[in-house]
Amino acid sequence: MKRFGNDGAVRTGLLLAVISAASFGLSGSLAGGLLAVGWSPGAIVLARISVAALAVAPLALADLRGRWHLVRRQAGWVIFYGAVPVALTQFAYFSAVARMNVGPALLIEYTAPATVVIWLWLRRGERPTRRTLAGAVVCAIGLVLVLDLLAGPSLDPVGVGWALLAMMGVASYFLLGADGPADVPPIGLAGCGLVVGSLALGLLGATGLMPLHARTVTAHYAGTAVAWWLPPLALGIITAGVAYCAGIGAIRRLGSRVASFVALLEVLAGIVFAWLLLGQVPGTLQVLGAALLIAGIIAVKLGERSPAADNTRPPAGTGQDSRPAERAAGAGLP
Repeated sequence: MKRFGNDGAVRTGLLLAVISAASFGLSGSLAGGLLAVGWSPGAIVLARISVAALAVAPLALADLRGRWHLVRRQAGWVIFYGAVPVALTQFAYFSAVARMNVGPALLIEYTAPATVVIWLWLRRGERPTRRTLAGAVVCAIGLVLVLDLLAGPSLDPVGVGWALLAMMGVASYFLLGADGPADVPPIGLAGCGLVVGSLALGLLGATGLMPLHARTVTAHYAGTAVAWWLPPLALGIITAGVAYCAGIGAIRRLGSRVASFVALLEVLAGIVFAWLLLGQVPGTLQVLGAALLIAGIIAVKLGERSPAADNTRPPAGTGQDSRPAERAAGAGLP
């Protein structure tokens, strides 16, 4: 496995995080075209994760060649990863948007970075710097503006509960991605997680807990007719396959805290793609929110403690994380 120096790991991690966020951000617009022609949210997410599992499978098999014993040794952890961060998060989010507006649901889901910060603080004593906290506040303000929530839409209590469950799933995605066994290669982990996730979602559909309705009707994006099978294919390959593989690589290089804040760029990507594909033009406040969101992410990154400061912290095994960037540098993509 190729190892990067600390600066190289951070730069690569940031690039992978942006690619992951942009890929995830495309999902809403692609799904919007399918929803308009009668697909149910459950059918969309099942198709998305199943196609991703098939697309990533050859890469995962190559990544795990000669290392299957690592997966068997961590089988419980890998199954939990596929069932909770992948499957449960998707199911909970779509259950939320079935009862409430997308904007508030996204806002609740994207409090996950704050949850990550609090968890690392309380669980490991990784107290955030003032700059990190200030950046988090700026991100929160930017997120409210980007999602255009100033109108104050009413909230359904059950929908809020589902959105909170989705938020916990997102937080677990970042925490497990950073703290899981680094000897399980990232693409192999993504492939196994997607297989488990697709099986779990298929079970939900088979039991009727997640309605499945799909139609072979032409979808339209930016005024262009698209064959019915193309959006599900793009959802699987780009918004799940590429997104999860790049995301795991980013988390292992950046650590869960920074990666979770960079992932907020998914909201901006979603707005841009909605503009390009669905004709939903962002307003002035949304543009201002985007600027604040980017500024907040930069502040969070600058607020991370330096390697020199990390050297003064207790070594691994004392209940605190030791030099996550260094650990991630040795766990990157092969």
